Amino acid sequence: MGRSYDVVVIGGGIIGLSIAYQLVKRQKKVIVIEKNEIGSGASGACDDMILLQSKKPGISLEMAMESLDMYKTLSDELGIDIEYENHGGMILIENQRHLNVMEEYIEQQRKYGLTVEIIDKKAVYRKQPHVRQGVLASTYSPTDAQVNPLRVMRGYLSRGTALGLEVRKGVHISEINQKSSGWMVSFKDGTYIESEYIVNAAGAWAAEIGRMVDIQIPIRPKKGQVVITEQIPKLGDTNVWSAEYIVAKLKPELANEKNEVFKHLGVGFALSQASCGNYIIGSTREEAGFDKKTNPEALQLIVKQAVQFFPILSKVHFIRSFAGFRPATEDGKAILGGVENRDGFFIAAGHEGDGIALAPITGKLMADCIEGKQINYNMEELKLERFRQEEVECAFA
Repeated sequence: MGRSYDVVVIGGGIIGLSIAYQLVKRQKKVIVIEKNEIGSGASGACDDMILLQSKKPGISLEMAMESLDMYKTLSDELGIDIEYENHGGMILIENQRHLNVMEEYIEQQRKYGLTVEIIDKKAVYRKQPHVRQGVLASTYSPTDAQVNPLRVMRGYLSRGTALGLEVRKGVHISEINQKSSGWMVSFKDGTYIESEYIVNAAGAWAAEIGRMVDIQIPIRPKKGQVVITEQIPKLGDTNVWSAEYIVAKLKPELANEKNEVFKHLGVGFALSQASCGNYIIGSTREEAGFDKKTNPEALQLIVKQAVQFFPILSKVHFIRSFAGFRPATEDGKAILGGVENRDGFFIAAGHEGDGIALAPITGKLMADCIEGKQINYNMEELKLERFRQEEVECAFA
């Protein structure tokens, strides 16, 4: 006979661990199932940013701001230094068209409570003395922050196991079956477990888990590639992104204007310094399926772009690179909540590049959903069924 749990969380990345931690805090009997190693997916192959400026006004920004507040006290709560740092962020604007978009964008963000402004080029060079000449303006928010994702996951895991969390690694699910009361998860080694609830937090592989219970989950992988520098002194006051990074989400017709290769690879500029002194430079949003190999052409473009923005980087050694899969949806928002006609089956995936930023709030919201608590967000915006509604609307258009 298999062991029984209150909740099975499928996926041992930062989202799955956050959910599991929140549940064991509430005295739930929880097990995390991971087919590889903890953090071996997107959570272990990403940057460290909590970039509020990239979040669209609305539920995404509101959740990110609450998540940031949770991060501020998480080191004390978990008993581990998660290397939370608040350096603020700037989005460099190179042309008038992007400036027009960003002015409208941050005006909407202000209405949701984000502290952000447009600064002129003089202020840009005061904050970033090494940035190239010719930058038109920049946004600036003192709110943007960062953490070490590996230490966050270590904290969730360590504190969670101390509270009774169980973890099974290196196991492959063969079947998921709904029973009269709850679910049974069977493994290829012949073992099985039972639970009242299942949370699909499998990231880019969430669709694979969905097919096991006959539901379509429209999440696909986007390959994000990052380059790491040697340890160097701080280049400026804040972390930095390019407006193209944001405009690509808001108005794709204005994005990646440099050339078709940039557009195909989804190259956008992002630069942040880890607490150890290495700079993390990215990144791509490449449609390449589950091919995790780094693309030399993409890496060259990332480095070239970094040196164009910060010429001083031409004197710096780039010591390694890696790639990970961003779990993406068509509308850029995660899928969170229960599934119709699958009582007890929940999804928490599709965060794309926002998994680190939204991990704490995702854990809290999913635990609240499972406990049937009232939630202050309109979760209808994040349900799986929103995509079915879009299909119906398209059919009658």
